[in-house]
Amino acid sequence: MANKTTAEKLATIQQGYTLEGATIELGAAIVDGEIHKEAQVRLPLAMMNRHGLVAGATGTGKTVTLHMIAEQLSTAGVPVFLADIKGDLSGLATPATGSEKLTARTSALGQEWSAKNFPVEFLSLGGDGYGIPVRATITSFGPILLSRIMDLNDTQESSLQLIFHFADKNNLELVDLKDLRAVIQFLTSDEGKAELANLGGLSKATAGVILRELVGLEAQGMEKFFGEPEFDTAELLRTAPDGRGVISCLELPTLQTKPLLFSTFLMWLLADLFEDLPEAGDLDKPKLVFFLDEAHLLFNGASKAFLEAITTTVRLIRSKGVGIFFVTQTPKDVPADVLGQLANRVQHALRAFTPEDAKALKATVSTFPVSDYDLEETLTSAGIGEAVITVMNEKGAPTPVALTRLRAPESVMGPSTDELIKSTVAASSLLGKYGTAVDNLSAYEKLNGKAAAATGDAAPGLPPVPSSGGSGGSGASQADIDAEARRIEEEILGRPSSRSSSPEPFPAPPAPPAPAPQSSQQDGMFGDIAGALSGALGGGLKSMVRSMGTQLGRDLMRGVFGTSSRRRR
Repeated sequence: MANKTTAEKLATIQQGYTLEGATIELGAAIVDGEIHKEAQVRLPLAMMNRHGLVAGATGTGKTVTLHMIAEQLSTAGVPVFLADIKGDLSGLATPATGSEKLTARTSALGQEWSAKNFPVEFLSLGGDGYGIPVRATITSFGPILLSRIMDLNDTQESSLQLIFHFADKNNLELVDLKDLRAVIQFLTSDEGKAELANLGGLSKATAGVILRELVGLEAQGMEKFFGEPEFDTAELLRTAPDGRGVISCLELPTLQTKPLLFSTFLMWLLADLFEDLPEAGDLDKPKLVFFLDEAHLLFNGASKAFLEAITTTVRLIRSKGVGIFFVTQTPKDVPADVLGQLANRVQHALRAFTPEDAKALKATVSTFPVSDYDLEETLTSAGIGEAVITVMNEKGAPTPVALTRLRAPESVMGPSTDELIKSTVAASSLLGKYGTAVDNLSAYEKLNGKAAAATGDAAPGLPPVPSSGGSGGSGASQADIDAEARRIEEEILGRPSSRSSSPEPFPAPPAPPAPAPQSSQQDGMFGDIAGALSGALGGGLKSMVRSMGTQLGRDLMRGVFGTSSRRRR
């Protein structure tokens, strides 16, 4: 290593990063302390679904690296998902302003820089921010992810899975937290003790613990993250009219108060994509690249079942055309089974101020291929905006390790103005679909004999969407709508309707289900029925038909995280 000349080291990097297909340009190599723009470091676009790791100490430039890579992915027509924890990534929607300092940096790298903005969709969890609200139903979220948020132990997690099983089998739709609370309260009541005994392995004491944790979530204001309309993760796969990939930017303004919720919610998005996407094999470019920031939050104190589910998802989602980049401080934050799946590495500087830091530094160095650099020294002396890089080349082999001065983003490295964000959200095609929460008939209403509320609060600062429930403009009564819904259900399912003509405290056990049709046919059939009859019977029919589709979905297997395998497309 020490005997090689600078020219020999440069030749190794140039040869290793000479690639034939489309690439993401990362920057110029630094060899023997000098930047060499003739030695460009790049990542094959076709290898972005081999996953990656962006690591480094706080303040070393990880967020700017995500920003720069996201810009190029969008330009290449690849949709991107980013969690905007500090608010800086909203600047992707605003062109940057040039300066002499910026020009000097880009010229030294051989970068042809120009100010640009990119197509950004602003999202927020449950409307906690300016973006389009992203919600999930409890049944879709599943017991494993929910157990993670509630910090349940293995026994309690298994018990929660039994509760979900009971709800699935008895057509008790778990849409929001009050639905799950109502089911648990029923099982722990005198009326439901026989059902509790029939579940087996679920004690009343454990059910009570879960109920208390659930009430705690509601007390923390987390109920707004769960409900309908549920966000369709296919929205993350869109491209703009000009062919560029849409960058979905999820605002996380209160991460510090709910870190576990946010990291687990991001995992739900991935799990949902995993369940919905078909096998794609090797593609010229990925369908989506998903950046999972603050990745250590996912793994700290995670149960064995949760870790196994993450590992399985990371291993298998590659073949569905999705690349995942974990963003954290050190590789040791990521379990070995997951780390072994991350072929592309961008390692920013590390600090060695404590014995624990020194141990982490040695562990990081050991994960890189043998190189011409003294990596312990390089990683502790690298400047802001510099990183040690090795990626997978087009033949599936690791590229040479290269200390790299990274390229500069072409959009603002900081937040966009609130006015721009609000106007972008107001113009979004997603606002009409997700802007206002709705409360359809579900477990809470069934168990308490109450009618469902049709709407909830609009997204912050946005006008409420008119109610779609009630009797509609035709004057049809609720009884007429109920009767027609029962008739349609009996016709579709070929058995007596599970809907009662009057509210019951608890639904009768369902008869064995008819074979479920394919998902696309199912969605289209219910949509056609709703469209044809809603004018005559009022908008409330759509909610009922949707609920019928949900009941059919109860017979499908849950996914790797225990998430619902329902299909909306």
